[in-house]
Amino acid sequence: MKKLPSVKAAMALTTILLINLCTMKAIEGTKKGMDSIAILPTQNKLVSSIDNNRLSSDIVVNEILAVSEEANKETKSETKEEEKPKIVYDGMTLEQLAKKLDKNLKSTLKGYGMTFAKSSIKYGVDPYLALAIVLHETGCSSGTCSYLTRVCNNVGGMKGSGSCGGSSYAKFKSLDAGIEAFFKNLSKNYYKKGLKTPESIGKKYAESTTWASKIRYYMKKIKNS
Repeated sequence: MKKLPSVKAAMALTTILLINLCTMKAIEGTKKGMDSIAILPTQNKLVSSIDNNRLSSDIVVNEILAVSEEANKETKSETKEEEKPKIVYDGMTLEQLAKKLDKNLKSTLKGYGMTFAKSSIKYGVDPYLALAIVLHETGCSSGTCSYLTRVCNNVGGMKGSGSCGGSSYAKFKSLDAGIEAFFKNLSKNYYKKGLKTPESIGKKYAESTTWASKIRYYMKKIKNS
């Protein structure tokens, strides 16, 4: 969609029109001065009249040019502000976050850093925490991903319908769908219920008492990568 001009830009256009108007007035004033030569008593008064018209016109034009120049400077400043890259997490842009996450993804999940980054922003979930859970549940951090991930596109050890290989674990039609479901589950069943740390999530997510400490380990590893 075409961007509409700002108020300052409109002011700048208005000043240009005013300059043209003042210039025309100055020329008109000069012509009137020339036409009145016959009735003015001396040549000095004629010259004085013309000079006064020119002086008034020059003052107005200079003031308008100054306003126009200031408006242009402020408009350029606003444009530069709009061009600054957007920070989405931990001082990083979306692209930088995706690159950092991808450094920790191996095997089947390699190259899905941007998918994880976008999903974390969309659902308001800490990307380090989410990816740490995935690395722990799938084993993708060190080598070949688990059967659940490779065959059923299940990246979080989630249970549900569409059983994976006859088990109670959920199966998804693609990795994108599996990642989407994982983040949606974290957002709906944990984050929105105030469970936002490995310790609070672990009580519901896993039976192991060491689950939270392992997630903390992966989170630190991701952050320092």
